[in-house]
Amino acid sequence: MLIRSWNLFHGNSVPPQRESFLDEMLRLAGADDPDILCLQELPSWTLGRFTAGDLAARPRIGPVPIPAELGRRLTQLNHGMLRSAFAGQGNAIHVSPRLRVLAHELLTLNPRRFRDAQARALALKPVARLAWAKERRIVQALRVAEPGGRTFLVANTHGTSYPADERLADAELLRAAWFAVSTASPEDVVVLAGDFNVRAARSRTLRDLTGPEWRFSEPGPGIDHILVRGATASPLRRWPDDQRRHGDRLLSDHAPVELDVA
Repeated sequence: MLIRSWNLFHGNSVPPQRESFLDEMLRLAGADDPDILCLQELPSWTLGRFTAGDLAARPRIGPVPIPAELGRRLTQLNHGMLRSAFAGQGNAIHVSPRLRVLAHELLTLNPRRFRDAQARALALKPVARLAWAKERRIVQALRVAEPGGRTFLVANTHGTSYPADERLADAELLRAAWFAVSTASPEDVVVLAGDFNVRAARSRTLRDLTGPEWRFSEPGPGIDHILVRGATASPLRRWPDDQRRHGDRLLSDHAPVELDVA
């Protein structure tokens, strides 16, 4: 089984352009028909195109919520400059027709009660607390079955980006892992994928998840990871830049990552 994860950067390129390249990214990501495709940083109006698309942040103008279609029209003025200013943001999982979807679950990673408890435990300063409350973060999960009967619980997440203190994203990652494992049935292979916004060298959670208590596979070298529990997984592969090059630019500021589950 081929599992791939990609942060699509709202369809933007590097360097940024006025136009969106989201359709090109999706064609590229699905060209070889992966079994499971986990996606992050999708504009709100695209979420209905996937097996499961879940909204994390609503489209809005300042504090005022707006329809997704209005967000799309405003963003079309200059995708590279406006990015998610009006677009909202969500995560999506696309599953091959070869697999049968059994269940769809969702959890908010940074609700206020959780943030308040973690802020006290981590002694967070007011600036960090405000940054954490700025945008809702979620983990979505699909339980799927192969034709032979083996079942998977696939969780897809996008952690808070706050480079000044990666413990925010680390706390969210631990919450996402608990959600995935507790939602899964005992026989499920558990997959936790996405843009974690933490690196293995600095993440206590990633060290714990690959330890004897959790038994997940090894993470990747960057902030995009796919962890597998309950089956043998290949080493994580990061696409070389040329594989996502489109003319003189790169598609997204993240490279896709993928692995095979035996």
